[in-house]
Amino acid sequence: MNTGKSALERFKILRLLLAVYRMRAVRALFPVLIIGLVYWEGQSELKRIHLGRTLHELRHVPAPDIAAMMGTALAAVTVMSAYDFLLKFHFRLRISTWTLIRYSWIANTFNNLIGFAGLAGAGLRTLLYKKSGIPAQTLTPAIVFLSPIMITGLSLLSWTVLLGLLPAHQLFMEHGWLRFAVWAMALYLPLFVVMQRSSLFAKWVNRGEGRTPWLTVGGSVGSSFLEWTGAGLTFWVIAHTMLGTADLRSVMSLYVVAAVAGILSMAPGGIGAFDLIALLGLQLLGNDGDQAMAALVIYRLFYYLVPWLIGLAFAALEIGLPAKKSASPHSGPLEAPLNLWQKAWGWPGQFGFLSDLGVWALGKLVLAAGLILLLSAATPELVYRLEFTEDLLSLPVMRVSHHLSVLIGFTLVLLSRGISLRIHRAYRLTGLLLVSGAVFAFTKGFDYEEAIFLLAVALLLWISRSRFYRISAPFSEQTAFLWGLGTALVAVLYGWLGSYSHHGFLKRLPPGLEPEWLQQHSHAAYTAAGGLVLSWLLVTLVAVLRPSRRARELGEPLNQARLAAFLEQETGNPLSHMLFLGDKRLFWAQDGRVLLAFAGVRDKLVVLGDPVGPKRLAEAAIGELRQEADKYGFSVVFYQVSPEYLPVYHEQGYRFFKLGEEAMVPLSAFTTAGKKNSDLRSVANRFVREGYVFEVADPPHSSELLEELRHISDEWLRRRAEKGYSLGWFKEDYLQLAPIALLREPDGAVVAFASLAPGYDGGITLSIDLMRHLKRSPNGTMDYLFVRLLEWAKEHGYVRFNLGNAPLSNVGHSTGSFREEKLAHLVFKRGGHWYGFSGLRRYKEKFSPEWEPRYLAYPTGLVLPVLTLDLVRLVSRPPE
Repeated sequence: MNTGKSALERFKILRLLLAVYRMRAVRALFPVLIIGLVYWEGQSELKRIHLGRTLHELRHVPAPDIAAMMGTALAAVTVMSAYDFLLKFHFRLRISTWTLIRYSWIANTFNNLIGFAGLAGAGLRTLLYKKSGIPAQTLTPAIVFLSPIMITGLSLLSWTVLLGLLPAHQLFMEHGWLRFAVWAMALYLPLFVVMQRSSLFAKWVNRGEGRTPWLTVGGSVGSSFLEWTGAGLTFWVIAHTMLGTADLRSVMSLYVVAAVAGILSMAPGGIGAFDLIALLGLQLLGNDGDQAMAALVIYRLFYYLVPWLIGLAFAALEIGLPAKKSASPHSGPLEAPLNLWQKAWGWPGQFGFLSDLGVWALGKLVLAAGLILLLSAATPELVYRLEFTEDLLSLPVMRVSHHLSVLIGFTLVLLSRGISLRIHRAYRLTGLLLVSGAVFAFTKGFDYEEAIFLLAVALLLWISRSRFYRISAPFSEQTAFLWGLGTALVAVLYGWLGSYSHHGFLKRLPPGLEPEWLQQHSHAAYTAAGGLVLSWLLVTLVAVLRPSRRARELGEPLNQARLAAFLEQETGNPLSHMLFLGDKRLFWAQDGRVLLAFAGVRDKLVVLGDPVGPKRLAEAAIGELRQEADKYGFSVVFYQVSPEYLPVYHEQGYRFFKLGEEAMVPLSAFTTAGKKNSDLRSVANRFVREGYVFEVADPPHSSELLEELRHISDEWLRRRAEKGYSLGWFKEDYLQLAPIALLREPDGAVVAFASLAPGYDGGITLSIDLMRHLKRSPNGTMDYLFVRLLEWAKEHGYVRFNLGNAPLSNVGHSTGSFREEKLAHLVFKRGGHWYGFSGLRRYKEKFSPEWEPRYLAYPTGLVLPVLTLDLVRLVSRPPE
């Protein structure tokens, strides 16, 4: 550490950092810069920390001290409910005290750990209060009112430091830049008071009811003061317990300065900056670095992590119960008291996103259970517990229990994803492993704390068992890779931690003494690798030996006779003919009266076009498919849907993205006469003069004709793979179902062809399908083929002719369009090098079509760029 650096130079560094912060492009780096500055200032002190000694300090904390520190931390978190009581008083919210305390605990603990500048707590409060019937017009200003209150207490405590009531001179002398940070925080309080009393705040937040009363302003500052004072007292109790000589005023001043640094870093929970400042400050007070680090770890554990785990349990119970309290076939002796307990707390049932939050919380609790088992197995147990366990059990049993704990820990980490995805088999296996893990935690070293936690998570899973309804979920190669990489990282950390803590513990033993039961920690790396491999094998065997075959058989394969009979009775659409290709599964909804055809890609079922059948049944049919797909973890997406059905998708909660426009030529108005169509007329006259012959061949087609058309198709493809899904491809059985337009040379050889697709709407619409031509065909070949096709369709009584889609056409041209659509517009204009989007539209404009928009309808939970890549993959997939 360079002690000769002047305070002025450090201030210049801080001022430079603040200037950089104003640049939006690098604001995300600000927390890293703050932490880097702190590390640079105190790197010499940090080098004195030894992980092995820190772990030893943590493992030897007496149980009464743990209870005292834990009790103080939980009391400090409970005090934070003052914020919600303030909201209830100021906005006259009708909500019970117990409900308010539960909501406060969930929101505050999530906000403490996750942070995001208070967005985590604000978002959860919004959802929870909304579930209790608080109207949005009351809830929105309440959340806005609460947001600026959170740091007023820290600002007040900053004044006590600056005025010398809490001494921080020694810390300021060593790290002078912190004085300016504390001053910045202290000035927030007068700014807050002025803002609360302003007319603008009265108009927009207080809903025109006047300036915030002084009593409410005082209550706001008081609520925040209780939070930060409670956190500071928790920090002092832990420091006093672990370090023994920690003075209250000195530790409180240290806590305030460290908290200010944490707030400035904007990292969740101030992690990094707070810890480094607190560690350096504790060492300046004359404390051992390893003991100071142990105190910080315990503070993080008791004030942040443990309350958050309790908040996860609250969230899981709050939103994880069945919507209706009906008798369960699995009812047992605990069912009645549990129902009474739930009724007393007033826990509701399913509520949209909050239901997902509850299962997500259960998944994280299972993940925490696995990590706790691994951490327990990686660090040496307390000696007196091992000796007690060895008196009850044999050493081989303890060793087997140790290795099984590692295996169960890795398996729980893997299964936590299945819990978050609501898979029933994952729930059953996880429950069994949690109970088994609790048993082995006892038998490997009498670790009753871990066992109690595992049993508590198992109980929460059992209470929420009705949430696990899914039969399976998609497991892609990308998911397997990421999950495998994550668990491998956990294995590496386990092996490193186990070896490090083993050697650190050995240094404290007399020379030559190494108890036999300690040898199980000396091969932590091998244990980690073995546990990882065995857990992967176990989960793989469960997935392979008990596959969910129905997930691959959702819907039915093509039954050509049934489909043809259905389309004779119900009105189809321009995409209905492609269902005869057989590459899509057919889902018959509403007792077979509505048809939805889809293909799967990763974790999505992509339905082609709108539902076919009575429109009044469409919404129920979509809900039926979504419910069935949800059992297997699939999301349902609708591709190339028409504007007519947008209200139906909207009622299902879908979002929309415009894919482009479809060219529909009104045949009654089509003509080659006139100046506008002179180019088409000249092309047609040229082909007639040169002796080309147009004809439409009706099925069945001869094998000779199909062979000739295949030659044309193969040459046109030029060894490129066929595309599928929303595009037709050369398939003889499919081509036999509809007429084919042919263009022959004077000698009778076919030079170009186009298959036709009926619209199944009573002869109103005819569509172009597969179009291919020889490389040597003259210019204007497809123009002439289209002209003659349109004339032929007009002669045969069709009303309109579908020339197909122009992708990204007329998308995102408005200033009010979404960002994604504006990007699509840019691709449409500049993407001609890859596809020729604008050129395709200009080509179809020759035939004077009416443009009809087509949309992508997708659930709100999907990310549009990822979905777009999946759709490209689906369309580009070679047909089987």
